[in-house]
Amino acid sequence: MRALKIAATGMAAQQMRVETISNNLSNMSTTGYNARRADFADLHYQQLARAGTINSADGTVLPTGIQLGLGVRPAAVSMQLAQGALSQTGGDLDVAIEGKGYLEVTLPSGQAAFTRDGALKRNGEGLIVTSDGYPVAPEVVIPPDTRSIAINPNGEIYGYFDAGTPAQLLGQLNMAGFSNPKGLEAIGSNLFTETEASGPANVSTPGLDGLGTVRQGYLEDSSVDAVREITELIEAQRGYELNAKVISAADQMLGATTQIR
Repeated sequence: MRALKIAATGMAAQQMRVETISNNLSNMSTTGYNARRADFADLHYQQLARAGTINSADGTVLPTGIQLGLGVRPAAVSMQLAQGALSQTGGDLDVAIEGKGYLEVTLPSGQAAFTRDGALKRNGEGLIVTSDGYPVAPEVVIPPDTRSIAINPNGEIYGYFDAGTPAQLLGQLNMAGFSNPKGLEAIGSNLFTETEASGPANVSTPGLDGLGTVRQGYLEDSSVDAVREITELIEAQRGYELNAKVISAADQMLGATTQIR
């Protein structure tokens, strides 16, 4: 009986949907997090009678045919590219991205990674790094005698020193854009790496080439909508229960078949 296997694929699909929702809810407070959505596709169809074939009984053409579906399969878990709300922090190295784009950082292996988490820090050498200690690219060093820092919307970083001394340009925050941001590979710690699906990074100045701008003293909140996630969680739970009932009904039908004398 195909119903057993078909319902099993439905239960597995709803379980994956619940896991995706669980990940979204657990990252409600993650800076710059974009919610994920599980997408599904139907499986192969068994052709018992192909549409358009000639009926051997009277020579008429079958208008629809008979196709029996074999279940569902996961198709993708994609990011929902939505701008999160901006929360004011007042931190001189906290920057939020307004619009498209990612900050570029350098991993210990030398590989480039990208993030929308603008909670930047200063290490012991004055280098601007992420919360995990990865330096931003290009590297920017803040002198130890810097009294305050200002970052304009175009990503230029200025340092203020003694009173009466003009501000000094310390460096530039670049931003990277992708033709398909949904194709980026998440590696954890709010970081992504480029793939063939995302295309190469287009590194430019914030505010140019369709990229967003940066706002100092703010951080981007997660784009997770708790109400929507809870609603989808209820739908997934009901879908799981219905598929479980199909398995129970198929089992009862098989039981009735084995009891035939």
